[in-house]
Amino acid sequence: MEENQTMVTEFVLLGFCLGPKIHRILFASFSLFYAITLVGNGVIFGIICRDSRLHSPMYFFLSHLAIVDIAYACNTVPQMLVNLLDPFKPISFAGCMTQTFLFLAFAHTECLLLVVMSYDRYVAMCHPLRYSSIMDWRDCAALVITSWACGSLLGMVHMSLILRLPFCGPHEINHFFCEILSVLKLACAEITLNKVVIFAASVFILVGPLCLVLISYTRILVSVLKMQSGEGHRKAFSICSSHLCVLGLFFGSAIVMYMAPKSQHPEEQQKILFLFYSFFNPMLNPLI
Repeated sequence: MEENQTMVTEFVLLGFCLGPKIHRILFASFSLFYAITLVGNGVIFGIICRDSRLHSPMYFFLSHLAIVDIAYACNTVPQMLVNLLDPFKPISFAGCMTQTFLFLAFAHTECLLLVVMSYDRYVAMCHPLRYSSIMDWRDCAALVITSWACGSLLGMVHMSLILRLPFCGPHEINHFFCEILSVLKLACAEITLNKVVIFAASVFILVGPLCLVLISYTRILVSVLKMQSGEGHRKAFSICSSHLCVLGLFFGSAIVMYMAPKSQHPEEQQKILFLFYSFFNPMLNPLI
């Protein structure tokens, strides 16, 4: 068997198995959504940089969330658009592995940034008099750097486990980008360790942070209910509701993809979930 194995040097992303006419419609729609994502997040980042009134911890974290969303979209959408026009255009092995790593790194980083943002809101509403001392610029920079570093490190852990595997064919990935679970299905070796690490990482990076977020917002809710001012109630709920919408979109879709039991048609349903997770989330975040 080892003599007959040939190493895969490129992959073909099957994407959405629909007709050419539907592909053209999807190409036009996704191109529009992609432009909205880039412009929306770019405008948010630009306004925060230019307006000195927005140079506060909350908007500092929001600017990095915008950067992650732009990076998310730029990592997956261009290849998807290419495949809609040319379904059989291959992607190199190195390009596929790079896309997988970047997707994982950005996903982990966004998760940690959302936790940091919820902590910032908790300090602002539950300890307003100590806010400036707790969330000083040095600590804010440290939190952001830690989020990016941990996200990249976790992505490297997954990639080190993938790159030790042999890929000897077939070379067709049933997805619209090099998603880690779809790539692992093509490995010619045992992938139990990879799946265990993915599940453990999901618990660490999804369930743990989600619990911290829920604790933070529970404390915030209690603090808000104690306020005497009706205007204070409205302002607090307005800020927190937008954050909770972003958190719900991100954590909800991620937990369904990586921790929920697989359905009878997992591959096609996962494509839709990943489309929402990696494409529509970055587009909706600026609107929220």
